[in-house]
Amino acid sequence: MPIKIPDSLPAREILESENVFVMTESRAHHQDIRALRIIILNLMPVKIVTETQILRHLSNSPLQVDIDFLRVQSHTSKNTSSEHLLTFYKRFDEIKNSKYDGMIITGAPVEQIPFEEVDYWQELVEIMEWSKTNVTNTFHICWGAQAGLYYHYGIQKHQLPEKMFGIFKHKIVGRCTEPLLRGFDEVFNAPHSRHTTIYAEDIKNNPNLELLAESEEAGPYIIVSKDRRQIFVTGHSEYDILTLDGEYLRDKSKGLPIKIPVNYYPDNNIENEPKITWRAHAFLIYSNWLNYYVYQATPYEL
Repeated sequence: MPIKIPDSLPAREILESENVFVMTESRAHHQDIRALRIIILNLMPVKIVTETQILRHLSNSPLQVDIDFLRVQSHTSKNTSSEHLLTFYKRFDEIKNSKYDGMIITGAPVEQIPFEEVDYWQELVEIMEWSKTNVTNTFHICWGAQAGLYYHYGIQKHQLPEKMFGIFKHKIVGRCTEPLLRGFDEVFNAPHSRHTTIYAEDIKNNPNLELLAESEEAGPYIIVSKDRRQIFVTGHSEYDILTLDGEYLRDKSKGLPIKIPVNYYPDNNIENEPKITWRAHAFLIYSNWLNYYVYQATPYEL
């Protein structure tokens, strides 16, 4: 089944060119189906790219998904036009009385700033608190995962000596019967791009959290709350094949201390086109989330 998105959303043309089944609002009005309502709090700077990446992975499911995008009002985006935000994004005051089956909180390039000093932190806190009563399950990505773990469970982030950057091998360490892991290989790849980390010991010592997957190099990767209402993924499984390439060239052009992404370019030669080795895992984690943690669990009749 398709994801339902606005007719004019820029991601539509890209996804259709990839043979991804999307349904426009005008077509969806003719169907009498209870779609899942998912709201995406997009904190990434280049919002159209992130929209496309996440929508691509939400499409690989037999469920029809109705998408809303949410923005913070306490931060002015410099990389996305105000016209795009006004057309496709809602403010929190517009949705705070609504119920959603699922929510995604994206990463953000602010991980080196203390949480309380991020200019939209108080607004994010209000949204995360609201999600506890108005959202069936919330999926947190990268910095969004660190922010969620800090706010809900007091888990601290820690500065890394250098950027965690590249494709890393991960293994399952939690219960293999956890529905989120269904179909996973015992060892699988996932991208990371961040300057901070969390410690596995802090997760294991918290009785309300369970560590499901980790990497020897990249640390904890998938964490789930014991009540199964919150999922935290410290990497970027949604990344496209050339996302890390773009980040590497961007940082290098700015003169920032950046190394070649680990396990990304064949033979570590930036002239060689990268190979995507995390696609199957990425589609699985999103489809498992939608099915077992949202569709099978939601109590809402919207």
